[in-house]
Amino acid sequence: MNGTRAFGKKNLGAAVEQPNLATPVKAQNFDYAAQAAELHSACLEKLDPAAINKLSPDRLMAEIEHVVNEIANEKRIQLNAKEQKSLANDLVNDMLGLGPIQPLLDDDQITDIMVNGPFKIFVERQGALIETDVNFRNKKHLMAVSQRIASAVGRRIDESSPTVDARLSDGSRVNIVFPPLALDGPYLSIRKFSKKSIDFKSIVENDGCSQQVSKILEISAKCRLNVIISGGTGSGKTTLMNAMSKLIDRGERVVTVEDAAELQFQQPHVVRLETRPPSIEGTGEITQRDLVRNALRMRPDRIIIGEVRGGEAFDMLQAMNTGHDGSMSTIHANNTREAITRIENMVQMGNLGLSPQAIRSQIIGAVDLLVQIERHRDGVRRIVQVTDVSGLEGDIVVLNDVVSFVMDGERHDGHIKGSYKISRTKTSFHNKLRYFQLDKSWNAALGE
Repeated sequence: MNGTRAFGKKNLGAAVEQPNLATPVKAQNFDYAAQAAELHSACLEKLDPAAINKLSPDRLMAEIEHVVNEIANEKRIQLNAKEQKSLANDLVNDMLGLGPIQPLLDDDQITDIMVNGPFKIFVERQGALIETDVNFRNKKHLMAVSQRIASAVGRRIDESSPTVDARLSDGSRVNIVFPPLALDGPYLSIRKFSKKSIDFKSIVENDGCSQQVSKILEISAKCRLNVIISGGTGSGKTTLMNAMSKLIDRGERVVTVEDAAELQFQQPHVVRLETRPPSIEGTGEITQRDLVRNALRMRPDRIIIGEVRGGEAFDMLQAMNTGHDGSMSTIHANNTREAITRIENMVQMGNLGLSPQAIRSQIIGAVDLLVQIERHRDGVRRIVQVTDVSGLEGDIVVLNDVVSFVMDGERHDGHIKGSYKISRTKTSFHNKLRYFQLDKSWNAALGE
């Protein structure tokens, strides 16, 4: 081959001494994995990093296939064309991607990748957890890939700093745990960044809610209700928030605050803020609370907090109570009643000395709507509650379920059957609906 070579330390593209292929050598117990590992190591030894950086992925693939063939012949290792291409692809993934899990990242049907040590890798596909036949070569190989992920975002992962949160170039979120915390590790958990733009139409098509419920939530976003989306891990909270964000007016200034950027807003005037972890010396940390406070000084129309999990809950309530209508956030909770309790507890975490009564008054003044989403056993992520935060009676926050999902059974294929119960009780945000001239649309969505 002409031009820049990926293996410049030794020009393996030149003729090498060929073995006598008239009488090929084939071991009685041919171990492809062992032979492939030998070839893999031999190719890496010839690697010229400077040359690799000058080649496109396609050109690099062609170069490596050529060299794999030459080294296989030199070492008298018999590989067919398919095996040579597979080995070359593994080498390219090691050099430019994330090794053996790169094909899993490229598969759009996979939403989560869970690496439990080098030889146990699971994925979530269409809501179901499946063990794959993908493996790393050994722990050292997995450690090298993990360290590459961490170093790409300026972080360090080793025994002295054994945990790290990072983000891949495509936006996917990664958590890494190293030994000694990870007994069989390292462990990698990757939440993939969806390349598809999610809207309410696709949520309805995937049985995530009914057309009626989607209309209710669309109106909620249009009339600038303050919304908290609650649910468990992997229940679809961020996906639902992205769908609701599409209804934000393009003329509004939106400031987002996240631990790891996942939101995909399409508006032209979006300011994205992301937290910063402390350095190795324990300095320089920027928390969500710092960013929420700063966002208030940036003249936002709406403040969107990716997930509330601590003292920033108080700052979120303050933002919602001071003219930033239409703000949204997510929270981990099992139902909408528990979401209220969680918000109250997180405000108390801020050590502000507020009484429970004062905190509850802040909550009912700030939050208009709670939306609960769950991942059901059939793998479908469903909206199960839409709850109006109605007011305060004594020490109790009064909630009214506008929408609640009722499970009716399941089909023969295991798919859950259910229906939505709709309440036509007048909501606490009726005046907002009238102000935006959406009260009639709301009543129509409820079936009145």
